[in-house]
Amino acid sequence: MLGSMTMSLPAGTEVQEEVGSERITVRAGQRQLSLCGASPAVCAALRVLANGGATERRLGAIADEAVDGALAEIYFLVQKFADARLLTYTLLSEGSPLAVAEPLADGFRFHRTQVGPGRRFILSRFAFLRREGGMLVLESPTCHARVLLHGWKGAALIAELAQPRDSRQLSAGLHGVSAEEAEDFVGLLAGVGMLSPVGDEGKPAEDDNVPLTQWEFHDLLFHARSRQGRHAEPFGGTYRFKGTIAPLPAVKPRMSGEIVALDKPDLARLLETDVPFAAVVEGRRSVRRYGATPITARQLGEFLYRSARLRRVVAAECQELASRPYPSGGAIYELEVYVVVKECWGLAPGLYHYAADAHQLYKLSDRTAGVEALLNDAQHSTGGECKPQVLIVLSARFQRLMWKYQSLAYALTLKHVGALYQTMYLVATAMGLAPCAVGGGNSDRFAQAAGLDYYAETSVGEFLLGSRA
Repeated sequence: MLGSMTMSLPAGTEVQEEVGSERITVRAGQRQLSLCGASPAVCAALRVLANGGATERRLGAIADEAVDGALAEIYFLVQKFADARLLTYTLLSEGSPLAVAEPLADGFRFHRTQVGPGRRFILSRFAFLRREGGMLVLESPTCHARVLLHGWKGAALIAELAQPRDSRQLSAGLHGVSAEEAEDFVGLLAGVGMLSPVGDEGKPAEDDNVPLTQWEFHDLLFHARSRQGRHAEPFGGTYRFKGTIAPLPAVKPRMSGEIVALDKPDLARLLETDVPFAAVVEGRRSVRRYGATPITARQLGEFLYRSARLRRVVAAECQELASRPYPSGGAIYELEVYVVVKECWGLAPGLYHYAADAHQLYKLSDRTAGVEALLNDAQHSTGGECKPQVLIVLSARFQRLMWKYQSLAYALTLKHVGALYQTMYLVATAMGLAPCAVGGGNSDRFAQAAGLDYYAETSVGEFLLGSRA
């Protein structure tokens, strides 16, 4: 164990000793651990851990003052608290915290690592720094813990570890950082998994992990933080803004005064005459070649009505909910539909917003340079075969979901995009149209073209539609 590192219970931990019994209960947030039959030495060690912490040497001294077998009891206690994520690890510099490792998930284990002079380490390519309150936080989607950095030394050491360094090189390159501090800092970061050992050939050991090598930083971070298991952030429907920020309404306010009414299909007739579902599923294809005669406004109206209309708004206790033809988590329906028209029989070229409640299009602009750029982007994203007749852009009013859900909100949005994609594919196939989902788009460009605040609403998916050749 690192000589200057103390182990302690998290701040705010409650330790309750039941009078007249040998039972001790420890609570930290939602975590709780009970000890029965604790010896005086274990109780003494627990009090020290709860009041500022202790080094491994100090815990050993407590055992030496007690009866034989106390050392094993204390180490069992330490392991039990570590397994319950009830231990933090603090590295001291001149009596003040330099870095604090906090466990985040049940999979965390502090690994003692040999970090002596000559053994080089480098910061993992997945590690990142961010500000939280008044300090820097070092995190990584490959780790089950995070490290809080206090003062300038921690940030300076992190910067040096962007290149392979051993502890001697670290202290030599930073005035005011001793060799012992550098060695203990490397040991702490290596122990929680933030560093990768570097071989004689200069290659980080993490690069030998073939599956890990194929992950990009942002993909792995998004995966880890939008699911449970590698973070301690609140998860699910927390309603964290209730009472402070009003929820967005289910129906977006009208965006213009230029209205285009759309045709509604006869659903009763469709239920009797529509293509069989099995034939629709088997016939679903991405089609990027169009007929000589473009799609009509009547067909576009039927397509939007069958795939994306708002059936009804439901008044709920916390926020307005809705019903549409595709599924949405919590019935919140944060997705909006915009129509970019290059050519559509009966509809002028330009950019429109689809008002799903009224089944109408509201024109936002003609075929401007920004609109043309959106069409060009869609063409390039699908191999450049041809420019789409109609580009459907799916945007998200992010705060509709974020008002309720925490940690998984954006992941839910992408799942909703997939659900709407499939619904649009099936409807277009049943109608004999040419559908094709697009893998990516320029969200900045769309927000500018539609006059939207990028952080409040912008594009999260694109879909091509046209007449089938």
